[in-house]
Amino acid sequence: MNRVFIVFVWILSFQSLNAQILQPAKWSASASASNVKLGDELEIIFNVKIDPTWYLYSTEFPCEDGPLKTEFIFKEDPSYQLVGKVVPINPVDKYDEIFECDVKVFKKTAEFRQRIKVLSKDLTIAGEYNYQVCTEVDGKCIPGDGEFLVNNVEVTGKAPAQIKEQRAEKEKGTGYQLPVTGNDSIKEEKLESSGTTYEEIKGPQLDEALLKESPEQKSLWAFLLVSFLAGLAALLTPCVFPMIPMTVTFFTGQGRSKFQALIYGFFIILIYSIAGAAVAPLMGPETANHLSTEWLPNIIFFLVFVIFGLSFLGLFEITLPGTFITKVDRQAEKGGLTGVFFMAFTIVLVSFSCTGPIVGSILVSSAGGEILKPVLGMFAFSLAFAIPFTLFAFFPGWMKSLPKSGGWLNAVKVVLGFLELALAFKFLSIADQAFHWGILDREINIAIWIVISLLIGLYLMKAFRMPGDTGKDAEDKTISVPRVVMAIGMFTFVLYLVPGMWGAPLKALAGYLPPLYTHDFDLISTSKGNAGNQICDVPKYSDFLHLPHGLNGYFDYKQALACARQQNKPLFIDFTGHGCTNCREMEAVVWSDPLVLERLKNDYVVVALYVDDKTQLPEADWYTSSYDNKVKKTIGKQNADLQITNLKNNAQPFYVLLGADEKVLVSPYGYNKSVDGFVKFLDEGKKKYKELYR
Repeated sequence: MNRVFIVFVWILSFQSLNAQILQPAKWSASASASNVKLGDELEIIFNVKIDPTWYLYSTEFPCEDGPLKTEFIFKEDPSYQLVGKVVPINPVDKYDEIFECDVKVFKKTAEFRQRIKVLSKDLTIAGEYNYQVCTEVDGKCIPGDGEFLVNNVEVTGKAPAQIKEQRAEKEKGTGYQLPVTGNDSIKEEKLESSGTTYEEIKGPQLDEALLKESPEQKSLWAFLLVSFLAGLAALLTPCVFPMIPMTVTFFTGQGRSKFQALIYGFFIILIYSIAGAAVAPLMGPETANHLSTEWLPNIIFFLVFVIFGLSFLGLFEITLPGTFITKVDRQAEKGGLTGVFFMAFTIVLVSFSCTGPIVGSILVSSAGGEILKPVLGMFAFSLAFAIPFTLFAFFPGWMKSLPKSGGWLNAVKVVLGFLELALAFKFLSIADQAFHWGILDREINIAIWIVISLLIGLYLMKAFRMPGDTGKDAEDKTISVPRVVMAIGMFTFVLYLVPGMWGAPLKALAGYLPPLYTHDFDLISTSKGNAGNQICDVPKYSDFLHLPHGLNGYFDYKQALACARQQNKPLFIDFTGHGCTNCREMEAVVWSDPLVLERLKNDYVVVALYVDDKTQLPEADWYTSSYDNKVKKTIGKQNADLQITNLKNNAQPFYVLLGADEKVLVSPYGYNKSVDGFVKFLDEGKKKYKELYR
């Protein structure tokens, strides 16, 4: 089993290193008819196949300063004329939390249609499209572009006089015609160079040794750790802890071998892992997208956590039929490995009323688009669960050192019940934000957590009893030191939460609370001011591109690199986008922290490279990419090409620290809202720069 686990992890690691260039959207273009007559109208149909967990922004929605809309640019040709606008077919509504506006997106598939009028027999429809796809699984947003050509339509008939006049008019002009698709035109400003003389520019140079585990892989390891700790916590519940003596009796009373004790632990792991494998098909790639965008799954998960929480608190018990457990227990009396297997099965079944809620929570949390995640989660849980049973079966003499069962077991169960209730509101919050119900604003969620945390602390201090608290332990008002320590932790957590009622950011909980914009009672205002970092000359494109939080910096790679060399500082590259929701979230949550701002201000020259900017550069600055052999004409396309060609990555946000020779100093940083992690990233880059250049 351990070998299987290692193989799973190796596969995931391999994929994280070899799947950096993502292409979640596959485009095709065709005509609605294969035969038409001169003067007829037909539709050009664009079909897009979108990978599960990703979504594509439509061409039109009211959020003008929000995400990047899909755009079509038709090359002007005398053989046809555009009729109306591009029409998106049945996009769905979505609320964008960062831009605070409603957008329209496509999931799984997308379709756009453009009507044209046929003016010539040699009908040729060509052009290009620009778009953005995003995923809420790990925060990636990717801009994309492509070209289309439809020239396989047979045209018959004679051209009427009106058609001849229209065709003659069109033959006078060349270039591109732009239908209204959310962006009515493309900027064609002649952007002048600042006059700076640059040394040879190669672009960022990334050593493959700096490739690190992807955020998904780190998330998997964190999930496995939580699952393992959950397995240890399950051992301390009143359904499981008393089963340890039964295990010792089973192995000592029938003279079982040490080998059978090991097989016993293996069978426990196998049974739970099979359960995870059975659930895995339900946790496929589309599940994560539903968790992020659909209300029904989140309401279901909210109710599941509430039911499990109330069960732990003692309102009712979730149990399997007693006759079924009895039949399995009888099979355990058999000799050999069959008896050992059914003994393990009995342990799993008898403990279900306590482990069921924990196992259910793990399986719900594993719905992240990875088919292996439920299996690995159950493996980690059962590994922690099986180790003590195996050890006590192997060394029955250890029984004497175990504490006796008592009321403390029910106390553990009650605390877990309160925690289940608190976590349930995370799922309700997702549904509430998606549909703007307004039933769980940020201060309401915080108030609920404060009450639950207070109840846990008071319960640990024996201020009240729950239904399962019976016997001498319940009557004894003496409080053990561990309970006091845990109560102190809960009361401290309450004090941490209280400022959040007046608008404190509570950044440690930002991923679990509703966003700040839902807070109605915000009395705390943050004064940011100007960061005041020094730059060398007037940044190109600064008339329409800007950095957040008053930072000064650049928007052109060459100009920024020249300034970094002049100031003898490392270069901080921010691959970002106008329509990148998670880029804005990183700026709001991470960049706003004083520790981060101080480092960006004093230790780096900052450049923001927008990969979706449509500003067309002078023709002298155009070039053909070595990656896809396409001509890159705009600021955005050149920045995106720089990221893909030199850094083998096309997702945003993406942060890179560069030395004077354009070599990447440390492993690049992606979407991760950990302020401490970002500070460490910046400090490591500064340290490496000093080692190499000073």
